[in-house]
Amino acid sequence: MKNENNFSKQPTAVEKTDVLIVGAGIVGLAHAAQALDAGYSVTVIDRDHQAVGASVRNFGHCCITAQSGELYEIAQNGRGLWLDYAQRAGFWAVESGAVVVASTETELQVLRELSGEREAGQVELLSAQQVAAHLGRSGTEGILGGARLRDDLRVDPRTTVATLAAWIDAQPRGQVLFNTSALGFDAGEEARAVVNTSRGRIAADQVFVCVGHDVDYLFPQLAADHQIRRCALQMARSEAKPELDLSPAILTATSMLRYEAFTLVPSAAKLREEVAARSPQLLAAEANIMFTQRPDGSLLLGDSHTYELTQTPFLNEKTSSHLLEAIEEILGAGQLDIAERWQGIYASSAVGPLLVADVADGVTVVSVTAGVGMTLSFGLAQRNVAQRLTDSRQLAY
Repeated sequence: MKNENNFSKQPTAVEKTDVLIVGAGIVGLAHAAQALDAGYSVTVIDRDHQAVGASVRNFGHCCITAQSGELYEIAQNGRGLWLDYAQRAGFWAVESGAVVVASTETELQVLRELSGEREAGQVELLSAQQVAAHLGRSGTEGILGGARLRDDLRVDPRTTVATLAAWIDAQPRGQVLFNTSALGFDAGEEARAVVNTSRGRIAADQVFVCVGHDVDYLFPQLAADHQIRRCALQMARSEAKPELDLSPAILTATSMLRYEAFTLVPSAAKLREEVAARSPQLLAAEANIMFTQRPDGSLLLGDSHTYELTQTPFLNEKTSSHLLEAIEEILGAGQLDIAERWQGIYASSAVGPLLVADVADGVTVVSVTAGVGMTLSFGLAQRNVAQRLTDSRQLAY
């Protein structure tokens, strides 16, 4: 990235850019990419030296098909953008779809009901043999059938954000400045807003504050009003198994309890009762038993969910064991060797899954307050850039 000497040593000096993004996670970078494509100069700042937040701690699964309502529209609008930027920036992305494994008749009925609501081919019902083939299994024990979610995408969460940030920084009107914290926001003179940072002042006509669950660090009352809590996940990565070649993301009954497209169908309540009776430990952990395979062959495994204003860093080993046992049973490939465990954290809110708030002239806070930040990032950025930037504004370059 461009070096820190871009800033004057004089605290009164002001650097000027059309658009300033606070936060170099996937939501912030999506806003930066869209603003660049609209013809604006863009500066991105991030307090860390590299991405370490929700954007690198997830499954790399753009869960488009399982969204509903406004979120479905945003996700579908962003799908083509994901593929476009993957090609232009050079990060890995595949139109893999997702496969939902069904082990009971109720699970199959939920899938049938969703399939009946969607256009032909978007939710394709699968036989037990077809599901087993996706899992690389020769037998179908424990599998009754399933469904393929056609529109889902996969990216590599460990490399996507860094590659996209480097691409943005390489553009003539773009720069990304890590190790640079936002400290406060003022009204501007030559521009609508000025952001005081740990390396100087930056003036911009539009600021997008995209700091995920850390909204309360900068705007505590806004975070309180939107009831933002930190959702913590227990996740793991297994060593590669040469015999496994999983193209789609793999979801299960617990996944169907977490995504609104499934929870809105008539049989959803019965499914919850069934999972509670069969696997109470998974329901207690608010588990989403799912996994994806990275390009290097390792598997991203998860996950559980807890909600607090501040999360302690400690992982529950029983929860980790329950998650791993359930995944090993679905795969039917023996024991998985765990290479890493970690705690994921994202913003969650009972008020709603999106926070888009204009907190001052030219300053907009954007946070996806649900576990679908990757899924919505580019579609949400497209909408926000279109609504808050106009061609008539004076450009800085």
